[in-house]
Amino acid sequence: MTFADAVARLEAAFARELPGAAAQARMAPVPRRQWPAGFNIARVRHAAGLLLVFPGTTINAEPAEPAEAHVVLTVRGDTPRHPGQVSLPGGVVEPGETFEQAALREAHEEVALDVSQVCVIGALTPLDIPVSGFRLYPVVGRTSARPRLTPADGEVAHILDVSLAALLDPSNARSADRQRDGIALRVPAFSVEGHEIWGATAMVLAEFLALLGWPGPPRD
Repeated sequence: MTFADAVARLEAAFARELPGAAAQARMAPVPRRQWPAGFNIARVRHAAGLLLVFPGTTINAEPAEPAEAHVVLTVRGDTPRHPGQVSLPGGVVEPGETFEQAALREAHEEVALDVSQVCVIGALTPLDIPVSGFRLYPVVGRTSARPRLTPADGEVAHILDVSLAALLDPSNARSADRQRDGIALRVPAFSVEGHEIWGATAMVLAEFLALLGWPGPPRD
């Protein structure tokens, strides 16, 4: 998918009602973790993440060939929460910040993104993450050129430059059987760049890709 086509589809999609939880559920572990019984929802902490779309380059492409659309993801470093997992650049919303401001600030802190070059397209459906006590607000933005990025020491182990073509490829969507607290799970994931993208990040990507016409992962 070209960058220009992706941006046009996203802008049109954000003018309509979002697919929401139904789209997120396409990549949700089964059974999905819920808030503990009696949990006070007022105690949920708010976090924001940036899903940045930018024009990548195609290997051996002619200069006049349209650039493909890519997105930025990160591999967490040796952090207290979810080390080694793939996530959006993001973090806790600070007092007085909007979700958009928090997403841009965190992207600057985690991958040194020049946020002055980012145009925000819209916001996806908030996603509850009971395992960490957060409600994540994903913000979608774009840059007109491939950004120069540097991972924050300790916090980010690697920066992933992932093409939308790879995420949309049915052969890269799979699922695996796992155990959690003695319960058998079926965990859908995207397998790209040598990494498995699952959990909350995969669920955010599922709604994002639905805006681009993705029908969901193939049935087992």
